[in-house]
Amino acid sequence: MKALEIHKEKLGQNSVEVVHNRRLFAVIYKGLEDHERALEQNALSQRVLKNWGLSSDFLHAEIDAANMQIALGNFDEAIETLKRVVQQTDKGGETRALMFIWMGKTLCNQERTADAKRCLELACGILDKKETVSLVDVSEAYSEIAMQYETMNEFETAISLLKRTLALLERLPQEHHSEGSVSARIGWLLLLTGKVSQAVPYLESAAERLKESFDPKHFGIGYIYNNLGAAYLELERPQSAAQMFTVVKDIMDVSLGPYHADSIQSCQNLSKAYAAMGSFVLAIQFQQQVVDAWEGHGPSAEDELKEAHRVLEQLKFKSRNTFASNEFTTKALPIPQTQTHASDRSSQGRFPVN
Repeated sequence: MKALEIHKEKLGQNSVEVVHNRRLFAVIYKGLEDHERALEQNALSQRVLKNWGLSSDFLHAEIDAANMQIALGNFDEAIETLKRVVQQTDKGGETRALMFIWMGKTLCNQERTADAKRCLELACGILDKKETVSLVDVSEAYSEIAMQYETMNEFETAISLLKRTLALLERLPQEHHSEGSVSARIGWLLLLTGKVSQAVPYLESAAERLKESFDPKHFGIGYIYNNLGAAYLELERPQSAAQMFTVVKDIMDVSLGPYHADSIQSCQNLSKAYAAMGSFVLAIQFQQQVVDAWEGHGPSAEDELKEAHRVLEQLKFKSRNTFASNEFTTKALPIPQTQTHASDRSSQGRFPVN
């Protein structure tokens, strides 16, 4: 603010320095998720950039505006902005590919699936020719496109794109953390689509890679171990699953707290693993912890508490009858996503760890 005031006084309202101040303001407001004010500063910047004939800076300002419009849910406006930008970009350039990715994301939000896929296909067509010269940028773009296909439940396409991303990252030793993040996403999607045995090596690799880059107690690593435990249980390896879930519970209790929903679920999974081994005393102990934790949530967790009591009574019955069953569900936790790519992501619980 002080810089803006000084530049306006000394150099004038329409100086390049004032424009740069406003663009920094837009970045700050976007970081604060105050997209209305970010868009306002962006619009003021664009007016001056256009008058000064700074076409490159003006183009980037329009790209920023489209991102802000997407964040605000103004999808029609965002598409119109992106259409203008596309016309100003090189046909075979990465900027045009990025525009098609964002346009695909916007159309996906409008549930215009066929149009969204067409935009993503155009982006891939450009990126295919850039793999050898721009490894990092192309790998990030492929990962972003994969995320859009995940949103549309096109999991096979998403997995294929993530494998291409991984192949590029494996050529970049400095990108081990990104490699781990992508491996985790592939493992999660394979688990989600029932390809459990294929998921295991990707999840194991992800855990090892990310332990090299982050604190072993990082909650993101906990999610990977949880999914690995779920995979082992599906493959009838309950002892390995119990080992994984024990690590998960330790990580979640430290990083999220014992009453976080995902921490409670990890305890539930640990109970399931011991039940699968026939160790009902331990299974009941952990299930009781689940009941106690949901009770601490009060009325908001009434359904979860009811289910936890049902499972506890089931375990007690099985313990009395010394008959191990495998009827209740182990829940693989989706990996939470934090942004590492050029545009904001939607939801659905994805990786990478940042």
